Amino acid sequence: MRTRLLLALLGLLLALSATAFTAMPGDRTADTGPAAVAEALRKSPVYVDPRAASRLPAADAEALAKKIKDADKPVFVAVLPRAAEFPPQNVLEAVRADTGVMGLYAIQLGDAFNAGADAAVLSKRAVRDLTEGVSTGGSADAATELHTFVDRALPQTRGHAPSSWGAGPELESGDVGGSSTGLIVLGGLVVLGGAGAYAAVRHNRRQQAERDREAMGKLRVVVDEDITAFGEELDRLDFHPAEAGADDTMRADYEHALDAYEKAKSRMVSAERPGDVRGVTEALEDGRFSLTVLEARRKGAPLPERRSPCFFDPRHGPAVTEADWAPPAGVPRAVPVCAADATRLGDGEEPMTRTVPTERGPRPYWEAGPVYGPWAGGYFGGGLLPGLLVGTMLGSMIASPAYAADYGDGGYGGHLGPGQDPGDFGNGDFGGGGGFGDGGGFDGGSGL
Repeated sequence: MRTRLLLALLGLLLALSATAFTAMPGDRTADTGPAAVAEALRKSPVYVDPRAASRLPAADAEALAKKIKDADKPVFVAVLPRAAEFPPQNVLEAVRADTGVMGLYAIQLGDAFNAGADAAVLSKRAVRDLTEGVSTGGSADAATELHTFVDRALPQTRGHAPSSWGAGPELESGDVGGSSTGLIVLGGLVVLGGAGAYAAVRHNRRQQAERDREAMGKLRVVVDEDITAFGEELDRLDFHPAEAGADDTMRADYEHALDAYEKAKSRMVSAERPGDVRGVTEALEDGRFSLTVLEARRKGAPLPERRSPCFFDPRHGPAVTEADWAPPAGVPRAVPVCAADATRLGDGEEPMTRTVPTERGPRPYWEAGPVYGPWAGGYFGGGLLPGLLVGTMLGSMIASPAYAADYGDGGYGGHLGPGQDPGDFGNGDFGGGGGFGDGGGFDGGSGL
């Protein structure tokens, strides 16, 4: 008897749901302008203006949207024509403002491309590296370039996709009948399946928490070694702010290095998930560069350009050059190296590689599994890391949506506050702080 009643209720709810959806307002995405783009992006991660449909065919747009949804990341892509309603100087900001969701926004405007992100989602440097990393001067089609950009962005993007992507078209506030029926349907479905869904969510959360604890146990050993090594560098420096010849710029470099050391320790203490470790190693990378600049000032040497750390062991400090290297059975690629490793490679010797503990014993970090992705990401950042790790175990993992879901939540540009949802705009500057669109700009920027 109880089963028959439940089945009858379910049938009634399905009938009501059909009525509810026929009462939905019409699709207004055929309109033009940033507001129409924003409306579409609140429903799906990819929007293609009908006038730009030749740039990204429907099948490619659907595949791109599915990839982003599967990764559960706030990445938005719009393909737009060069038109008066999309002024290059502010179309990114306008679409972001009208959408009202924190995220990484990528817009192809005619033949040009630009991107920007909220600081809590991705840093300005990461956005710039990602954009430059897929720029080929027009040698590839737009679909390929956009897929490449998204593939590299997903593992690094912090936060989660907006709930509106999975909820179907949004109801207008004036559609009272449709809204009421929709609420009845939703209430009935909650009664029928809510208990099971809640149990599944709790189970998944427990599993994720256990994976996080296991990963953090491995990462703490390695990161604590890095922090200790940087502290020893500071001790060996033997710099005194009041020493003869010291000036304000030297003292500022030294203070910045000390601040980076304290920041790394503080961030590691508060780290709870693997993605949080990225902020720790990013601080260490920043501090080591300050020490390199300070050393050059004390010697009266030219100031070094900002480079990534040595690929083989970031503790070696900023790279001084690039050298060709290939993993076993892999394709050679240029990697940043320190002077000592450059000499070793030039002499035909093996570089001094950073190894980490694994079940198979000490292994190079790029062959030790996905847990070390956030650790490496903080050192190398942006779109550089995937290219360096092509053909390695870690490289093959960080491009997958599964990796992004488990390890990609430690963004470069800050952290979400307690209880803050990625869908809330918050107070972070769009574009990592200090402006939007640092990927290059539409005018004179990199075309796709």
